[in-house]
Amino acid sequence: MPAKVQVVFYSMYGHIHQMAQAVASGAAEVPGVQVELLQVEELLSPEVLEKMGATATRQAFASLPVAQVEHLAEADALIFGTPTRFGMMCAQMRSLLDRTGGLWAKGALINKVGSVFTSTGTQHGGQESTILSFHTTLLHQGMIVVGVPYSQPQLSEIKQISGGSPYGASTLAGPDGSRQPSPGELELARYQGRRVAEIASALKGGGL
Repeated sequence: MPAKVQVVFYSMYGHIHQMAQAVASGAAEVPGVQVELLQVEELLSPEVLEKMGATATRQAFASLPVAQVEHLAEADALIFGTPTRFGMMCAQMRSLLDRTGGLWAKGALINKVGSVFTSTGTQHGGQESTILSFHTTLLHQGMIVVGVPYSQPQLSEIKQISGGSPYGASTLAGPDGSRQPSPGELELARYQGRRVAEIASALKGGGL
């Protein structure tokens, strides 16, 4: 049976959506892997999103299915994408995870592969703390946490501003959200998706 990878993301201004697409494309490069791209349910009203200038950017993925708690257990690997909110995950993602108590009680996510990517407005806006604090939930669920090794040259980039850490891929949106994910950041996201899919496939096939 092929490994199933779910890329579960919340995006307000499109940066995490772009990263999620790159993650999904990387996972799909692994032979036999089935990849689902799922958005997290919105908690804000259409009126609030309009005032925040997020209506147009969210149209790009409006047709994607919404992640359901009970559906998470069907995956062999879960790769989560969230923007940072004061150095932590956004409320929409937190709401989804807070509804996984039933899965925790059944041990439904134990030994699933888990990984996280993120976006911040500034270079020191909480990229690492967002992912690390997210890992706490994955570890409570008994998941196998996967990051990005330093074999990836993007992690050692110092000539230009760039996201990415050993904890996961990331991008910088800029204080006004105008900066888009760079080619290097998207490549790191693709690598993360591919690595998670490879590990999930190996675990499912008894290769690890």
